[in-house]
Formats: sequence, C-alpha cells, structure tokens
Amino acid sequence: MPTVLSVSGSPSATSRTGRLLRHLDVRLAGQGHQVVPLDVRTLPADVLLGADPRHPVIVRVAELFAQADGLVIGTPIYKAAYSGLLKCLLDLLPQYALAGKTVLPLATGGSTAHVLAIDYALRPVLSAMGAAHIVQGWFVLDKDLAVDGDGTLVVAPAAAVALEQVVDQFSTTLHRSTPPRDPAPGGAAARHPGVTTTPVSVR
Repeated sequence: MPTVLSVSGSPSATSRTGRLLRHLDVRLAGQGHQVVPLDVRTLPADVLLGADPRHPVIVRVAELFAQADGLVIGTPIYKAAYSGLLKCLLDLLPQYALAGKTVLPLATGGSTAHVLAIDYALRPVLSAMGAAHIVQGWFVLDKDLAVDGDGTLVVAPAAAVALEQVVDQFSTTLHRSTPPRDPAPGGAAARHPGVTTTPVSVR
C-alpha cells in the first residue's frame, strides 16, 4: 500500500491551502493510500530558521520524506513564488530527499496571474531534489474554496472536477510505480488505507 506524505506549506492555521490538502487526504485514503499529514507551520520556527539539518526535528521530517512513496506538496502563492515557510523546510532536507518519489504539486492563490508559479517556481525545485515523477500540478483560486460554519471545506463544482482529476492521476501513477511490500515480519497486522490521526511527533 503506497504511503503519501501530505505537506502543507502555509503559515496560516486557517489557510485554504491546509484545508484543501486535508480534504484531499480523505480522497487519497479512499483510493488505498496511507496518508500522513504534515503542516510545516507546526514545526518550531527556531528550528526552521536555524539552518541545522542535523537537528532532531529536521532529521525526523527527513525520515518521513524517505518513508513516503509519494508526496502531495501544497503551498499558497505569494508574489509569484511558493511560501517562504515551505522553502525553509526544503532547504534543510537532503539534496535528493525526493529521489524515486511521485509528487503532486498544488497551489492556491487569489489571482490567475499566479497560475504558472507551479511550473516556474515549485516544479524546478522538486525536480532538483530528485523526484522521479512530478505529475500535473494544479492551481486553485481562493474564490473557489469556501469554509462552512462547521469548518468543512467546500470546493466550487468546476474546480472540484479538475482537482479530482489531477489527484486521481497522481493516485494511479503512485499505485503503478510502488512495488508491493512483503508482509511485516512476525505476522504483524498489515496497515489499512486511511489518514493518520495521531499527530506526527517531530518536536
């Protein structure tokens, strides 16, 4: 069963980007993936700014990247670039932290003027980090993402159809590129697809 690390690079606790990724996590889990959510904003700021790749927090995050078969990397677009928070993390990871991985880049923003930021700002970085397959990314306008009173994300119908298509493409590519794993030694129970609910311990 492929494992997906779902990384939100938004600095805001109420961001549309983070809500969008958590919304898509459920869809991926339903397609047979084990999904591990990671919100970069929850990592200690002093660690991200300390530029020490040997810090235990960064080492743990690097392990999460290494253990994943695929990654969804989401970011808000600021001034035609991906978030500084996401850059801080990526700069601290090993040079080829994405080697052999299938990656789905996603972005949100307030204007269609930022649509090409995925291809011109984010995709080259993912490629330089060794990603084996960078599937078609997608840019979602802020106006197409709304939040109900109970916190549920609502995606505008037209945007939802396009978004589901790229997510499904990522899922199919990941299933095809991930070799089946041998059963765990000692008869340990196999993992079941789903979204990890226990917070990732990286502090």
